[in-house]
Amino acid sequence: MERVICLVYGYVFGLLQSGYLYSRSKGMDIRNYGSGNSGSTNVLRVMGKRAAAIVFIGDAGKMIIACLLTRYLFRNQPDHMYLYLLYTAFGVILGHNFPFYMGFKGGKGIAATAGLFASTDWRLAVVCLVVFAVTVAVTRYVSLGSILIVTVFFLWMVFFGRRGDYGLAGSVLPEFDAIAFLIMAMAVWRHRANIRRLISGTENKVGAKKTA
Repeated sequence: MERVICLVYGYVFGLLQSGYLYSRSKGMDIRNYGSGNSGSTNVLRVMGKRAAAIVFIGDAGKMIIACLLTRYLFRNQPDHMYLYLLYTAFGVILGHNFPFYMGFKGGKGIAATAGLFASTDWRLAVVCLVVFAVTVAVTRYVSLGSILIVTVFFLWMVFFGRRGDYGLAGSVLPEFDAIAFLIMAMAVWRHRANIRRLISGTENKVGAKKTA
């Protein structure tokens, strides 16, 4: 039951579409521009850095708040806490990526996932920030940086979860690994068009105001 509860209120938090709401406040619908995606990368290309920063903070923030709620609600279950955090995060990402009131057309969940990094382990947040920054600085591919950090996230969760850093009961470790994998797989799948363009050499780079 706890897992269902986490997924449900996580999805509700995920419905707070920062990109869509911010663009509407400026008299436009971000889904009608650029790639048609409501995430911060498309906002960056269409509306600029300030708008992208606001949207990123909003999307990461909803994840952080949802995870704080999980920590409060299940504070008496420390051996399951991080498992419930991942269920909450998966719910937020589903709500962000597939908001029912927008025809299930949302973002790709990377900003929200960054909020998960910050909510689970500051070390992970720092490592992923460095990996993302270096990747984008060298290649100028935001999509590549995004794919790499969710991969780092999955490997990190498996290694440190099994090392005992998160105090998980041994019986839930396979489930913990599976949910971490689903979070990674969702992000990779949402970037499938970007992956095809990366392979073909036609992916947009930072600063290019084209489809993303």
